[in-house]
Amino acid sequence: MNIRIVQKKEVVYKNGCSPLFIRFTSERKSKFVSLGVSVLPEHWYNEQQRITDDCTDSNLLNALITTKLEEYRKRIRKLEILEIEINFETLLDTNSRKSPNQTVAEYFGKLIADFKKAGKLQTAAKYSFCLSSLNKFRPTSITFDKVDKTFLAEFEQYLRDRGLSGNTIATKFTNLKSAYNKALEDSVFVSRDNPFAKYKVGKLWTKTRKRAITKEDIVRLKNLELPKDSCFGYKELSRDIFMFSYYTAGINFKDIATLRHSDIVNGRVCYQRHKTKKLISCPLLPYAQHIIEKHCSPFYDNDDYIFPILNRQVHITEQQIFNRVHKVLVRVNANLKMMSNELGLPFPLTTYVARHTYATVLKRSGVNIAIISESLGHSDLSTTQIYLDSFENSQIDEAMKNLL
Repeated sequence: MNIRIVQKKEVVYKNGCSPLFIRFTSERKSKFVSLGVSVLPEHWYNEQQRITDDCTDSNLLNALITTKLEEYRKRIRKLEILEIEINFETLLDTNSRKSPNQTVAEYFGKLIADFKKAGKLQTAAKYSFCLSSLNKFRPTSITFDKVDKTFLAEFEQYLRDRGLSGNTIATKFTNLKSAYNKALEDSVFVSRDNPFAKYKVGKLWTKTRKRAITKEDIVRLKNLELPKDSCFGYKELSRDIFMFSYYTAGINFKDIATLRHSDIVNGRVCYQRHKTKKLISCPLLPYAQHIIEKHCSPFYDNDDYIFPILNRQVHITEQQIFNRVHKVLVRVNANLKMMSNELGLPFPLTTYVARHTYATVLKRSGVNIAIISESLGHSDLSTTQIYLDSFENSQIDEAMKNLL
């Protein structure tokens, strides 16, 4: 790749000046990038590729040219280090994500925007939380080449000093590692020593005790008398969402919130999981049917949501749905925590506990482990669902009788 500063004398402005360009030549083909500078032809030394001293602001303009040239030479050196072919596309790519020396905050911002555009709002939120923690730890105006093993160790200690759990810290480090590697791949910076090669994120994960309550606790929760206050309706909805999840194969909260009347087919709940995109079908047990009848509108269309969480006339965009679901989930789990205190349970109830209780009750009832996996942690959710999908509905229906 040959680089040279040239003046296009065939282009003459009203003041008699002609523009300067950087000419890139490779394999007998040339590309031109404007420098945004124009001078009179007599003020340009073509052989020395510099502006004459008698030109106004010659020192400033020559410094600008030198800076631009050095910028492209640095790009070439980076491409050579990364063993990336040097051509017009790799050297002159104007994609802002690949701009050199992009800050951590800028790159995170572009990743978050990309995730939102792709509809991956939960992932975008995780990266936003990670960026927020990084900003509080240290200004993210730094570039990725400043993220070294010492930086990671100090960031981990910072998070631990604020009482974050090992798994929460691990999630943030996983997102940071992913952003670091993506930035490296996009040639945003050059790293001769990737700190994540030695700083193992896996060591941050800790095993958590899987939380499930018994069938007897399910009955106690069902019969729990709720205080008749201004929040009674919401507390009742919170309990019913927990019970509905338990009685419908551990359906999670996002899928409950987006469940429509058209998803009830011939006495079955049929829907596509948001997380795995797999089709789920389970019998609509009598108590789950009772919960639907209690909370659905008496006048509804098949496309209407079953539960009073989302309104399809109000919550239209993915971002609106995401925000509303998150807001209601926080409130539901707060109400469930209150109920767990009333029942004297050793841990707070959440919608996740309902999902795990569903699996645990079936396991304790002797249901084949291949139908319901004992663990419903995040890393095993998709595996568990694959197990469920591999059996006939009749087998799952028979297993679910153990819930009653």
